[in-house]
Amino acid sequence: MPDYVWQAKTKDGELKKGVMDAASVDMVNSRLRQQNLQPIKVNKKLLPDLSKLTIGGSVSQKDLVIFTRQFSTMIDAGLPLVQCLEILGNQCDNPFFQKIIIDIKNNVEGGTTFADALRKHPKVFDRLFVNMVDAGEAGGILDNIMNRLAGYIEKSMAIKKKVKSAMAYPIGMLIVALLVLAVLMIYVIPKFKTMFADLGDEGLPPLTKIVITMSEFVQNNIGMIFIVLIGSFMLIKQVAATKGGGRVIDIISLKVPIIGSLLTRVAVAKFCRTLATMLQSGVP
Repeated sequence: MPDYVWQAKTKDGELKKGVMDAASVDMVNSRLRQQNLQPIKVNKKLLPDLSKLTIGGSVSQKDLVIFTRQFSTMIDAGLPLVQCLEILGNQCDNPFFQKIIIDIKNNVEGGTTFADALRKHPKVFDRLFVNMVDAGEAGGILDNIMNRLAGYIEKSMAIKKKVKSAMAYPIGMLIVALLVLAVLMIYVIPKFKTMFADLGDEGLPPLTKIVITMSEFVQNNIGMIFIVLIGSFMLIKQVAATKGGGRVIDIISLKVPIIGSLLTRVAVAKFCRTLATMLQSGVP
């Protein structure tokens, strides 16, 4: 079906804009009135939406919270499930997430349960989210479940923010130290080398010789060092994505002084909060 660009007003006079796929202008007007919107202008879209031609993409925790909160409010207000998904899909600013919501809506229209439709997108909706929605559908309390999920995600975001704030200072100091070390090795020590050249190798202390040798190595191989560092980072990231490699990295991380204790507390807090949320929602 073609896309139509529409403008409409709410009961409060607020102007809304969006894009909707429909068979005709009349269908767009009908759908807008079902959403309690007064159509002002509806035009057929002449050019394809290039923003939707995305290769890959991601959904942030903030996007997920907004979706969950709005969905809970609309379900609580008595709107049908398919209509809720259609409204959220049209209002979503993230093209990647918009495609997912529309796909979920199409699956639900085709007879799939909401939980099963979510289960087809595991990178966005994890097992906790899907199982709680499944329990909410079975118990007829989907609005309460979505509200609890939104609160859970917001608390998870708050903890992550605190952890990042706590780690910002030591990481910043480490970066500054590395930058200072690089400046010393590349610019400062070579100048001292020329000053010590007249003394000869025998007149220099062993530690000074080692520092000068390291400086020469960094200057002669700075490109290779940079490539090795980037390659090591990418390798560690790939290893961490595997089950066995991720377990090894987690074990090492938990044994790091201070950081290991912090990660343990965060994991325990997340476990307790997740278990409480699921038990309150009726998940066995």
